[in-house]
Amino acid sequence: MKKTFVRCRIHGEERQALVLDGSLYAVRGPMAETAKPGERLGTLSDVERFLPPTSPSKVVAVGLNYRDHAKEVGLPIPEEPLLFIKPATSVTGHREPVVYPPVMTKRVDYEAELGIVIGKKCRSVSPEKALEYILGYTCANDVTARDLQSKDGQWTRSKSFDTFCPLGPFVVAGVDPSDLEIAMLVNGKVVQHSRTSNFIFPVPVLVSHISHVMTLEAGDVIITGTPAGIGPVQKGDLMRVEIEELGALENVVA
Repeated sequence: MKKTFVRCRIHGEERQALVLDGSLYAVRGPMAETAKPGERLGTLSDVERFLPPTSPSKVVAVGLNYRDHAKEVGLPIPEEPLLFIKPATSVTGHREPVVYPPVMTKRVDYEAELGIVIGKKCRSVSPEKALEYILGYTCANDVTARDLQSKDGQWTRSKSFDTFCPLGPFVVAGVDPSDLEIAMLVNGKVVQHSRTSNFIFPVPVLVSHISHVMTLEAGDVIITGTPAGIGPVQKGDLMRVEIEELGALENVVA
């Protein structure tokens, strides 16, 4: 059953809530498809600030998971998922600014991605069991200092600046991730558009593969790669990630 969760500041308090028909309710029980609504907290219009929908110990990112993106950057289709890590300090929320690093970089890019939120500790699981360890899905933006990525020959610095991993605004449980429409809009113009059915490695394969490399903790996030159409943003630009059934994530470049 589909459930939508949000973390936010409302009426001066930080709360975790269920979203039902535009109203927010306290979560009764664990964050899971079985969660029940408690007291009514208000409506989405009462939200003072959207917080990242989870507090991950790490964000595990997948590179080159769309064939069209691998082609546009001139790299071969990977034989297995290509992994890197974004630190927890890069995570920020819906409508929070993405800070353009003031000195180090001269090109910052957007990357619209589907985010997988892990629901319980996950280690060495099979693809057949992987979905049992997922709480739900969220919108993600793998912001990248593209010139540093090329300069360094590896991806840590270019992907790891503070605010370079917007997530949210919701985590949605009970969604089939296999064929969701995904798009990036910059200042209202569509610059990326695809479907998750175009993944090279689908969600269960990614979770299984990563869980054989490292333990995934509850709240950790896997971001699943970006489609073709990557490009730069400038200060003042509005980035908007839209994913079918999950909502829209907006951040201004500051």
